Amino acid sequence: MRVRYDPESDVLMLVLREDPPVDAVEEQGGVIVSYGEDGEPVSVEFLAAAARNLVPADGLSITLESKSHSSI
Repeated sequence: MRVRYDPESDVLMLVLREDPPVDAVEEQGGVIVSYGEDGEPVSVEFLAAAARNLVPADGLSITLESKSHSSI
């Protein structure tokens, strides 16, 4: 997964997979979900990210956590 922020357009994007989007749906609140050919999400965009306090003025800090799953 990649995270990008474009301060010029004030868009925060989470790229979930590198597949090209074939469809997109704009949800309420300025969130756009793009879908791949298989119908699964490939990216999520947050419009007006800084204006909505999704990106702090002092920069972007990201923490990714992964929990291991045990099988029975």
